[in-house]
Amino acid sequence: MRTVDPIKTFAEWYTEAQKDAMVHPDTVALATAAANGRPSVRMVYYRGIRDGGFSFFTNYESRKGRELAGNPFAAMVFYWPHLGRQVRIEGSVQRLSAEESDAYFYSRPYQSQITASISAQSRSMESENDFADRLAKAEQSMLPIARPESWGGFKLVPEAIEFWTRGEFRRHHRVVYRMSRDGWTATRLYP
Repeated sequence: MRTVDPIKTFAEWYTEAQKDAMVHPDTVALATAAANGRPSVRMVYYRGIRDGGFSFFTNYESRKGRELAGNPFAAMVFYWPHLGRQVRIEGSVQRLSAEESDAYFYSRPYQSQITASISAQSRSMESENDFADRLAKAEQSMLPIARPESWGGFKLVPEAIEFWTRGEFRRHHRVVYRMSRDGWTATRLYP
């Protein structure tokens, strides 16, 4: 099978997914696993390809952040029902630089910066009212918000990327690209 660059193919599919989308095309399921192998999955926002990796941002002390620190591998799935397509990506995960994390943090709305600075993401909340009060006080202060050291970006560096297209009678089209020393190799899979 002719090998193409799957990152380029992803970019083309992503551009198409942005048109007439019923679901925000940046919404992606991210699966991580604890050091003991127990998996967890949640929806995050995809924030672009950076140096060959698929980026997202989070609190490093959240469950996903802790799991990635102990087991730096993940998988993500994009699903665009209006196109009948999904993309699965598996690989290792690396932290983005402080500069990349800063640039994204300061591009976010002020209220989102406040939330990231106050939220102890994924940990038990003693009082929702206390959290709401702290958010309101920070908003009223209008003080600049510093990016917390515990918040920043990751990139998933793909080792495998699978493109799936819905087919009639469950005769789906599947092609998986795997990275090797010689570059990407493609294999067609049964549905």
